[in-house]
Amino acid sequence: MLFESLPVVIRGGGDLASGVAYRLVKAGFPVIITELPRPLVIRRTVAYGSAVFEGVITVDGITARHAAAVETVPGLLAAGEIPVLVDEAGRCLPVLAPTVVVDARVAKRNLDTTRADAPLVIALGPGFTAGEDCHAVIETNRGHDLGRVIWQGSAVPNTGQPGSVQGRVGERVLRAPADGTVTPAAAIGDRLAEGALIAHVGGHAIRAPFDGVLRGLIHPTVPVRAGIKIGDVDPRGERRYCFTISDKALALGGGVLEAIFSAPQLAGRFDQFSKGG
Repeated sequence: MLFESLPVVIRGGGDLASGVAYRLVKAGFPVIITELPRPLVIRRTVAYGSAVFEGVITVDGITARHAAAVETVPGLLAAGEIPVLVDEAGRCLPVLAPTVVVDARVAKRNLDTTRADAPLVIALGPGFTAGEDCHAVIETNRGHDLGRVIWQGSAVPNTGQPGSVQGRVGERVLRAPADGTVTPAAAIGDRLAEGALIAHVGGHAIRAPFDGVLRGLIHPTVPVRAGIKIGDVDPRGERRYCFTISDKALALGGGVLEAIFSAPQLAGRFDQFSKGG
């Protein structure tokens, strides 16, 4: 591992966070992910955070494994895997002493991240201000500025609407009609006709809003509240997109890499590598 002395902790293991993790691992950084006890991941087949449910998951050739304790992290990194720790509060940070922390929870607000968390703290999307609660912000809004690094100021405010895919916007997002848990009737990757049954929540049926592919569905063990996002139907009909990291996630990973390599506070950390040491 090229940059084994520069560990990165990514808070959050959803599909966007996983694009960041993938780029960093490919570039030679040791990456550790922290997650909730029951992650709220929708695109579970491309989320390293799914290791909490499955024990182990491989996405685009990189394997993540649930780490039962922080003491198991070095062994998993040595094996070339991404350790996934259940650590909602970030208690592992003083122990792991990462060079970089990336808040990739995409909560649209700052939950608890501070610039004191690591020498370089990077945050994805709205809810953060570079120079105040983190060092750099990565723009997550689709369009011309997607993936850009912001060193002063904030990302575009939350629009409240998902990005358009073939003209489908809000209707492609599945939301819980009631409190409860999701009982699936279809699997991620299934092709659906308009009106096809996808799942039940609290006795209510959720059906496909149009022809497409079920790209994501929250894990059936996760309690959900009425109105929250629980699934995603892709109108493009490409089943492969359900099992590979998205263009948006990879763009965000590129932005994080740029921030790491251009951060003034890390400049000296790369001298030995540029000189071939």
